[in-house]
Amino acid sequence: MKIFLDTADVAEIRRAADANLIDGITTNPSLMAQAAGKGDPRDIFLEICKTVDGPVSAEVVAIEKDTMVTEGKRLAKIHDNIVVKVPLTEDGLRACRALRADGIRVNVTLCFSVTQAHLAAKAGATFISPFVGRVDDISGDGMELIGQIRQVYDNYGFETEILAASIRHPQHVVQSLLLGADCATMPAKVLYQLLKHPLTDSGLSAFLADWKKLGKEL
Repeated sequence: MKIFLDTADVAEIRRAADANLIDGITTNPSLMAQAAGKGDPRDIFLEICKTVDGPVSAEVVAIEKDTMVTEGKRLAKIHDNIVVKVPLTEDGLRACRALRADGIRVNVTLCFSVTQAHLAAKAGATFISPFVGRVDDISGDGMELIGQIRQVYDNYGFETEILAASIRHPQHVVQSLLLGADCATMPAKVLYQLLKHPLTDSGLSAFLADWKKLGKEL
């Protein structure tokens, strides 16, 4: 399963990329607004693409199909790594079809149901982004949604990749792995929680304490 970092913070991205922990990046208008400030978001997208050799999702801010397509084409010209992100609406799916016809990869976002995921795949989406944490927030089961989408896509041979989004904690990642999600995107906090285990820490401390008693250097 590919691991994506959900951020537009270039410093965070560089740290994770230097450690080879991530395969790509997802952003959204909220994250870009925080990172860009008064700067040009296109400059940030370009810097991210130079830092990570993998898909970088850049979201349109239009809600009407033709404007989405115009924005999407503009975003795609920034760098070959750009994947245009569109919302799962009727206009979003129309834009998805148009962009895919031009060979532009598309991430269809804000997915909350199996039927939405099915329609996005039929529209040619490169990625579908089910928001598992937000489903959990309204007393649903976000991971059940991942499993259902996996079954539907396997049933019908769809090539759309399932990108588990709105990841809130490491267990979401574990379940995504077990259910066969193609990718998962998460904030830096969750990414580094995947590395941590108390037995690793205690084991390392014990090894180092024993070596210190030896009084030798390697």
